[in-house]
Amino acid sequence: MIITDSATLSTFCAALRGAPYIAVDTEFLRERTYYAQLCLVQVAHGAHAAVIDPLSRGLDLAPLRELLLDPSIVKVFHAASQDLEIFFQKIGQVPSPVFDTQIAAAACDKGDQPGYATLVHNLLGIDLDKASQATDWSVRPLTERQITYALGDVTHLCRIYEMLVQELAARGRAGWVHEDMAALLDERRYKVEPREAYRRLRMRGPTRKTLCVLRELAAWREEAAMERDLPRPWVVHDDALVEIAQHLPEDIEQLARVRTLKPPVARGADGKALLAVVRRALELPEDTWPVMPDRRPPLEGHESLVALLQALLRLRCEAHGVATRMVASREDLDQLATVDVPDIPCLSGWRRELFGADALELRAGRLALTGRDGSVVATRIDAG
Repeated sequence: MIITDSATLSTFCAALRGAPYIAVDTEFLRERTYYAQLCLVQVAHGAHAAVIDPLSRGLDLAPLRELLLDPSIVKVFHAASQDLEIFFQKIGQVPSPVFDTQIAAAACDKGDQPGYATLVHNLLGIDLDKASQATDWSVRPLTERQITYALGDVTHLCRIYEMLVQELAARGRAGWVHEDMAALLDERRYKVEPREAYRRLRMRGPTRKTLCVLRELAAWREEAAMERDLPRPWVVHDDALVEIAQHLPEDIEQLARVRTLKPPVARGADGKALLAVVRRALELPEDTWPVMPDRRPPLEGHESLVALLQALLRLRCEAHGVATRMVASREDLDQLATVDVPDIPCLSGWRRELFGADALELRAGRLALTGRDGSVVATRIDAG
């Protein structure tokens, strides 16, 4: 079913009221816009499955919004972050509760970040139509092949969800994924703070003054990109913002010398706006300038300890049948090796029980890794 009118959508959503869960997926484009262009929403549960076309003229998505925000229905996604970001933009809230099959699959030892096609193949023995993955979903009319592919994304997802729920229960791991699922609902993940945009940019040898100018420039670009619904680089490239912040041009001629800024931009309305931002930033009181980030010396001499921690991580994850990245990342291991009291996920909850506590013991010299019968084993060291 493809839904293009409000009456049909209302009827479809009404049929799903009271369902314990719905599988949800989206198709979107964002190459030419700031905000993702939502092209399709696929929803399924049991015998009900539909492709909803939000590009249809006059389609009222209110019934879908009500369904997504129904707290009694679990919304099942695969790799949910992008879908949740899009819904947050479209309906002003994050759908909840949610279940992410990628997170659940990692907890069931089906890969660190298993892709949907891989999961469908490994669990259901079905090979997805790869040719449809890269299609332009904004072009109408949709082909039967596209509709079949889009529907498969949620009908297969229903089966995968039910299999993973059973496996999590059998392994006693439903609680393992609860914290990760709950984190997906934090709206701060999906809100854009223009004055924080400068943190994504890299500048050599920054000072508080140049960081202040960069912060104001990046905030202006973020707001302009949002207002115009254009990708950030289409407004001004990252390198141009950094160069402007470093050289502090005072007029159009100096601004036009910025190598990565196109001359028409430098001499146009945006050029005048950029100069005004620089002047305004330089007038800000020093106590409002960004604080310089901590300059930790390059990590040295910790690789051997990280290698031991990696071996322990693999040992514990293999023993418990869980993907290593689900427990700790390489960045976590770097912190374990170099920071006295690191604030990292693997030192709390089930991750601490599985790996974190032993990792601290290894770091403190109270746990050793040795070879035995062709395998690695962990051995407690008697302090006496």
